[in-house]
Amino acid sequence: MLTFAIVIYAAAMTLANLSVATWGPAVSPINAFVLIGMDLALRDWLHVRLKAWQMFALIVAAGALTYPLNPAAGKIAVASSAAFTAAALVDWATFARLRGSWLFRANGSNVAGAAVDSLIFPTLAFGALMPQIVALQFVAKIAGGSLWAWVLARTAQRVAA
Repeated sequence: MLTFAIVIYAAAMTLANLSVATWGPAVSPINAFVLIGMDLALRDWLHVRLKAWQMFALIVAAGALTYPLNPAAGKIAVASSAAFTAAALVDWATFARLRGSWLFRANGSNVAGAAVDSLIFPTLAFGALMPQIVALQFVAKIAGGSLWAWVLARTAQRVAA
């Protein structure tokens, strides 16, 4: 299960990049809800299962792999790699500092990670600050992250039972 989660975590970025490269900024809010929301929640799930150095290595490796896995996406892949890495580090640091249930910590850190990713990605990918896209992505990432965090929490409860 752990290996599968790591692969899905890294693959979500590549899928998001390819879809934005193909369909442009209009698909960003959909990606934000489905793929990035899943990534935010999955990162927190991995956070409690990996050692700190392993999580750091995973964040850096997944961010670095974003461009080589889809160089055809060019500027989008570079923007995604930068946004992914920065958001992952902010999410990770926030999750580590929050106290309470896993679900509370995951949702709290998702807000921080979503804010960083939502600002950096479209600004770098499309060369301008696009407030509407930033706002839509931010809301979609928080909503998607909340949904995926709930799914992961419920799945973990069922497995434990």
